Amino acid sequence: MAIDLNGVLEAATQRACTHYDERPEHTDITLLVIHNISLPAGQFGTPFVDDLFMGGIDCNAHQSFGDLKGLRVSAHCFIKRTGEVVQYVPFNKRAWHAGVSEFEGQTACNNYSIGIELEGTDTTAYTSAQYASLCNLSKSIMQRYPKITPSRIVGHCDIAPGRKTDPGLSFNWPLFLNMLEQPS
Repeated sequence: MAIDLNGVLEAATQRACTHYDERPEHTDITLLVIHNISLPAGQFGTPFVDDLFMGGIDCNAHQSFGDLKGLRVSAHCFIKRTGEVVQYVPFNKRAWHAGVSEFEGQTACNNYSIGIELEGTDTTAYTSAQYASLCNLSKSIMQRYPKITPSRIVGHCDIAPGRKTDPGLSFNWPLFLNMLEQPS
């Protein structure tokens, strides 16, 4: 999975999201944050995650979407249950995925992180295809942004404890980290 100089993942489906901005000047990309999302919660394969990140979600489409009205969020990439990778924001831009966050004493993680969303929930096992895509994507990100190392790959729960729980107990960290150590 090649990442070009503009931060575009060439193997991904590209979506023209507007929910991002420039990173602060002279900011190194040093953190990878893994999230989960499904809309409605626990339902997979719907168009609503795409709609949310693209700013066009119909908040009347499901009773649980009321809290999403006016919400402007994004991720750099979304990995579907099939393993398909969709990119919303180039990696060199600041996606709005972390919210109020802190890692190793540094606040505002959006400034220096890349956010990857897995289609899932805290309690539903992720698919083999998702782990394979996440591993390949993570290796590409670490190659392009070498300050991201395995110790700087975290869950949303690690940078926003008490507020966020994803990727949840269903995410198999030992499996994922072992996959990262394997040669490509």
